[in-house]
Amino acid sequence: MNWDQIEGNWKQFKGHAREQWGELTDDDLDQTAGNRDKLEGAIQERYGKTKEDARREVDEWAARHK
Repeated sequence: MNWDQIEGNWKQFKGHAREQWGELTDDDLDQTAGNRDKLEGAIQERYGKTKEDARREVDEWAARHK
């Protein structure tokens, strides 16, 4: 599944993202609106991760939700 599909169906994927990154609030996830860069930024901010680590986590998460 490509990211455009995730972004287009964000309301469905938002719950899965909340399960993966429990420290992200619903407001955080609403603000990302499925935008990958914004999601990675929110993960970096909440978890203190590097950009590379956040990108890797998002890649792995997206691969599991095909």
